[in-house]
Formats: sequence, structure tokens, C-alpha cells
Amino acid sequence: MKFRNKPSKTKLFTLCALTLSMSLSSSVTFANSFVIKNAKVHTATQAGILNNATIVVKDGVITAINPRSYKVTNVIDAQGKDVTPGLIGSMNSLGLIEVNAVSGTRDASEKKADITFDTSKAFNPKSTLLPYARKGGVTSNVVSPMGGESMFRGQSFAVNLSGDFDSVLASDRAVVIDLGASHEGSRATHIQTLINTLEDAQEKLTDKKAEAEKSDASDSEEKDKKEEKLKRDEIIINELLAGTKTLVAFAERATDLLVLVDIKQRFNLDVVIVGGSDAVLIQKQLVKADIPVIVNPHNNLPTSFDTLNSSLDTATVLIKAGLKVGLYIDDAHKLDQLRYLAGSAVANGVEHEDALEAITANLADIFKLNTGKIAVGKKADIVMWSADPFEISTKVERLWIEGEEASTKSRQDALRDRYTTDTEMPRAYTK
Repeated sequence: MKFRNKPSKTKLFTLCALTLSMSLSSSVTFANSFVIKNAKVHTATQAGILNNATIVVKDGVITAINPRSYKVTNVIDAQGKDVTPGLIGSMNSLGLIEVNAVSGTRDASEKKADITFDTSKAFNPKSTLLPYARKGGVTSNVVSPMGGESMFRGQSFAVNLSGDFDSVLASDRAVVIDLGASHEGSRATHIQTLINTLEDAQEKLTDKKAEAEKSDASDSEEKDKKEEKLKRDEIIINELLAGTKTLVAFAERATDLLVLVDIKQRFNLDVVIVGGSDAVLIQKQLVKADIPVIVNPHNNLPTSFDTLNSSLDTATVLIKAGLKVGLYIDDAHKLDQLRYLAGSAVANGVEHEDALEAITANLADIFKLNTGKIAVGKKADIVMWSADPFEISTKVERLWIEGEEASTKSRQDALRDRYTTDTEMPRAYTK
């Protein structure tokens, strides 16, 4: 049989390429678009818990909750299981450290680190610690540098735990400082240095504004050309004063916390406290200043004279006082245990949904991340659990990061399978 209009090789190639492209495109859309139905949804919002709820995800974003209808064909039946936002880790060195005892795997600290220290470019999304954190329902993390001899630890950055090379969500968002007891010298030096730095930068900005008002447009243009380029540290300080960058302070003692309250009010900074053992003593001042506090509820024994008021009920007292509270683990190797911290907080008086918000929505708000809530417009960072996520025996059944399902299989799982599976090969390990 002969064809009158036989297509050329070029047309056939183009047609095949177009078909393949459409196929790949549809598969990507399919992977990022799905519906979860019949779920017990912990929204981490004012909506609270929604029973037998439906979540619609399209292109990695939550587009509807309990709609009348939907056109997505990939439907997942949760069968009444608990579904929460992905948990958010913070103030640890995930992706910057692999083995604590091996210096070649540590990128979180630098002896000469200063305010400009940015470790985001050293983040390793293929770290073996990421899958282990996903096993605990963690889908994103705020990484904190450890700094050096200066009170400035450096700048924090946010990542998702997808393991992709483009997983850094935001860098240079916050300046991390360490106030309090020092092995050498006085804490007063650090406090005064911080205040002097802010005062100097504010004075320079005021002077520049006054000069700009006095000069006309032509003179201003000429001065801009001659003006020296600002140093990186000056730019960062100016961003703090402008409120575009957050000051995150590790501090415990009440006097140090009151200094931070004064600094926020004096310079109108966006301030966050991490640690805050004495926060319960000045809770009224913190509420009035609207300063969030990120605590570890397991820190219940004093490790220094600054932490004499450490207590299991610190989170409870601060939440009841009206503060926005987050929970954190500073050890990247234990990030999978974040949900256990929330469970401990519940055991010591925190309401269940308040504890969930402390490891999801509150941290998202504090660090300005578009995640941490089951709400329309938020990234589809979602976890389906076998039962209550704060119970030790509960496991992650399925987990999505920006709509893509992620594996929870860790290196430990692979090693377990390797050494316990019967094969014809010689055993690599015997008891």
C-alpha cells in the first residue's frame, strides 16, 4: 500500500518530540497535582482540626480545602488518618555537618566568622541526615551557622528537605547573634558592641537623609557617583534597621532578654529570641514588645548560671501569656525527634494544636516561610501519619514536599536491609 502524503523524517522527528514533551509535561503536572480525601486534617490555623476533610493540591500548592468538586484524577484516600503540615526544624546545622567528630564534614562554623558569614552555599542537600529528618515528618528547616569568636554567628537560611540541588528557599534572611555568658571577657562587651553598631549605622542613615534633603537632584546624582560603595557588613546592618532582615538572638538570662526588648523598641528591629530560659520572668515585657521565643522544652536542667530557670513548662507558660512560641532542636542528627519535643510540651500543659503550631505555623511566621499550614495558597508540604504524630510509635506513612512525594528511607534503613536480608552472597555481618 502506498501513502500519497508520506511524512518526512523531519516531520516525524518533530511529531515524536512534541508527543514526548507533552507526555513529560503531563507526568510532572500529575506528580504535583492530587487530592487527599477522608483525612483528619490538623490545619495549624484558626480552622483547627477538620474531620473527613479533602485537600486539593495543584502544581505543588494547596488550592482548595473541602471543595464541592474537583477535577484532579489522582485521589488518595487517607481513611481517617492524621494529616498535618510538614514540620519545620530550626536553629541547627542540618546540611552543614555530617559527622561531629570529623572536621572535614563540618561547614557550620568558622573561627573568623562575622556578621557576613553565609553558609548557604555550603549546604549539602544530599546529606544522609536529610532522609532521616524526613522520617520524623520534617519537610523544611532553618539552618543556623555556629559562628566563631565574634558574637555574630552569621546569617541563617531556609531549605526544604527534598534533597534537590535547588532546595535553598531563602538565604540572608536573618542575622544570628549569641548573647550571654562568655568563656573569656564580659557579656557587656557584646551588648555594647551590638548597640554601638546599630547606633553608628542609624546615625549614618540619618545624616545621608539630611544631606539628600538639602541638595537638589543634580547635586544628589553627582554625590551618588562619588559616594563610596557600602561594605557588606554595613549593608546587613542597614537591612536590620529597615526591618528586611531579622535579628535572631541566642540568649537565656533575663537581663540579656531585657536588652533585646530595649533594642527592638529603640531601633524598631524584628527580633527573635532563641533559648529564653528566663523568658517566664519577663513574659509581660516580651508580650508587650511582641517578641517571639523559640525554646527547647527538653532543656529542663540548668547547664550554666544563665539557665537556672530552665523548666519543662516554659513553653506552656509563654503560650498562655500570649507569646508566639516555636520549638527547636539544635542537633541536626536528632531533627527527626522534633515531634517528640512537641509531645513533651503537651505532656507539660501545652494544648495539642498549640504544640503542632509551635513546630509548623509559628516557625513559618517567624521566618517568613510560605509553608507550615494546611491553607489555600500555602506550599503543599504535607505529612500523613499512621496515628497521632506526637506518639512515639506513630510513623510517617506518606510525605510531600511542594507537592512532590518524598521518600523516608534513610541510610539506616538501607544498612538494616543489607545486613538482615537472606541472599546467596556471603553475609557481610553476623551476630
